[in-house]
Amino acid sequence: MIAIVYERYGLPEVLQMAEMPDPVPGNKELLVKVYAATVNRTDCAILRAKPFVMRFVTGLLKPARSIPGTEFAGIIEAAGKDVGSFKAGDRIFGFDDTGLSSLAGYMTIAEDRALAIIPGNLSYNHAAAISEGAHYAFNFINKVNIKGGDNILVNGATGSIGLATLQFVKYLGANVTAVGNTKNLELLKSLGADRVIDYTQEDFTKDEHKYDFVFDAVGKSTFGRCRSLLNPGGVYISTELGPMAQNLFYSIVTPLTARLPGTKGKKVIFPFPSDIKRSILFVKKLVEEGKFTAVIDRVCPLEKVPEAFRYVETGEKTGTVVISLALADAPA
Repeated sequence: MIAIVYERYGLPEVLQMAEMPDPVPGNKELLVKVYAATVNRTDCAILRAKPFVMRFVTGLLKPARSIPGTEFAGIIEAAGKDVGSFKAGDRIFGFDDTGLSSLAGYMTIAEDRALAIIPGNLSYNHAAAISEGAHYAFNFINKVNIKGGDNILVNGATGSIGLATLQFVKYLGANVTAVGNTKNLELLKSLGADRVIDYTQEDFTKDEHKYDFVFDAVGKSTFGRCRSLLNPGGVYISTELGPMAQNLFYSIVTPLTARLPGTKGKKVIFPFPSDIKRSILFVKKLVEEGKFTAVIDRVCPLEKVPEAFRYVETGEKTGTVVISLALADAPA
């Protein structure tokens, strides 16, 4: 099979195309013919092994997996003899932030990993694009109690995490202000944003509206800058650690100090992204209900993977960058 491979951490230039042996599934594994994968923020972090702590999962000195890729959609070609939940011919999708080696013609995956049957007639390209951003977005909303009518601001609303967060909180009945760039304001409105702020024209941290929750889906703000936006008892959550890992520190300290005079109960929660399988099942449910859709920025062939990584690292993508491995027998 043809695959993208790399032998060391580094820039996208370390990624190469190569002929690799087809993987063989174990007794509890599935052999998947990959029709679509993605390049996302998780992949970029693994490629560069940043933050350093992730090396303890992905490989200390060099990548433990020679084939990158964390998100996929495809069809099961064979199932191990002890597999009971899936069968050959099932169309499946999934995500794993430690790596799945999905940037290849074939991959294997254990049946108990975070995967599910592709909803309805959803295309492989769209099925591949619904997991990664949705997983991190789901870990925003499941850390707090969002009620109908709550006022929420989503910064970075045009990335895969931000677009999923926007749709999830609208599903829960919240009023949403979405922060994005000029070209995507109409997209944000079409996905349910009640208000939009163009960050190229104004500083959202100076907004006069007040919010119960501020979700920073790109990690480019801080609690200090957003604190004035929060109502008493409001919560700030970011996808990133923040300068000097301050969001971890604040997530420990602010819940303890929230009752002190002058704090108005405002606090930081850090969304440790656990239980990917639960996230997958949630987004599958919403897709089936017509309440969630993936936004695809562009579709690239496998040989353009290094360019896709470089583009994702610019931080300018809208939604998800899909890598298509589709053949004549696979609808996009």
